[in-house]
Amino acid sequence: MLAAAQASTADGRAHLERAKALLEDATRAIVEAQAKANPWLPPQLAQAIEQIDVQLGKLTAAGELLTAYQSRL
Repeated sequence: MLAAAQASTADGRAHLERAKALLEDATRAIVEAQAKANPWLPPQLAQAIEQIDVQLGKLTAAGELLTAYQSRL
């Protein structure tokens, strides 16, 4: 059961990292397409990347806690 929880947190991190990479690619595409000094970016894009970073941090912490707990067993 502990291994399943660790696998799930690893899967969650992988999905969030991929989502973040896609959002960053979208940001670059918007900036390149507009090709001006101050391109317009939807505020939700930065917020989404920030939230993904928060969730990645939480999943990383959960994975570390699970590893620490498993080492104590």
